[in-house]
Amino acid sequence: MKVIPIALPTPFLVGDVNVYVIDDEPLTLIDTGPKTPEAMKALREGLSRHGIKLSDIRRIVLTHAHEDHCGLVKTIRDEAKNAEIFVHGWETGHLFGRLEREEHRNLIRRAGVPDEVWNKMHGFYEDFRLLTDALADGEFSLLEDEAELEFAKGTWRILHTPGHTPGSCSFIREANRTVIAGDCVLKRITPNPVLSLDPVDSNKRFHSLAEYLVSLAKVRSYSPTYVYGGHGEPITDYEEIFHRYIRMIDERQAKVLSLLDKNGMTAFEIALKLFPNAINDDTQRFLAISEAVGHLDFAELEGKVLVELKNGVEFYRKF
Repeated sequence: MKVIPIALPTPFLVGDVNVYVIDDEPLTLIDTGPKTPEAMKALREGLSRHGIKLSDIRRIVLTHAHEDHCGLVKTIRDEAKNAEIFVHGWETGHLFGRLEREEHRNLIRRAGVPDEVWNKMHGFYEDFRLLTDALADGEFSLLEDEAELEFAKGTWRILHTPGHTPGSCSFIREANRTVIAGDCVLKRITPNPVLSLDPVDSNKRFHSLAEYLVSLAKVRSYSPTYVYGGHGEPITDYEEIFHRYIRMIDERQAKVLSLLDKNGMTAFEIALKLFPNAINDDTQRFLAISEAVGHLDFAELEGKVLVELKNGVEFYRKF
């Protein structure tokens, strides 16, 4: 059962995104790239090098629903004679754009983000909608944790690995402990715990960083030998990556706690101190706020900070 990696260009700072073909029946594409002519051209060429056409694809599986991973899903489905689409039920990016709902605005407001900054973020992500097509209910099937994707020559187990997004999934071929991890595990980048609505209660915030740490341990429990990530090169030493991630997260957590003052600070104020240049960068602003919120939420769960709600805004201070 051959895995064929294909790198596709994106308009994002992260660079190319990796999509994967499982060359077995049913022919399966994992992730699709963004909805751009450049990505579509690169995908066609990458498939062609292996004697495959888009119309040969029978199944499209999404690791998560960010634009660089799911943008071409409907275009490919239609050209591939209605290939079946699979995504986890906790993903929402395929249903509506980022920051589109009033609940998103409330999350940002609770983080202490000023209205003028919110307006910039919202306007920036409005343009993102051009890079993907939303899916309606009934246009996809659900990935279930620990279920299997069946092929003629074996199976890949579905691992729900939330953190980067609530519905992020990885896939493991247990016969050789090969993993396709999406953005859960990347060789040269620490994935961002993106600020997200709770998939069970949209009035709450998803505890992205805490869930991400559980997901890293979950992947580790399978002792993976080879990990294909959503960006960059494959990983052949998961233990090294795992311990590096934990060390970096611990260091960032300590930094966040050191920045808090006795009067209390918002997540936005922490983001400004952590990433002073990012708030003025359209591509980094939301990620900086997500990072701050993720670490503050985790610190609260660990009993390291107190949170007080004042006029709809959360203020954090150390005990």
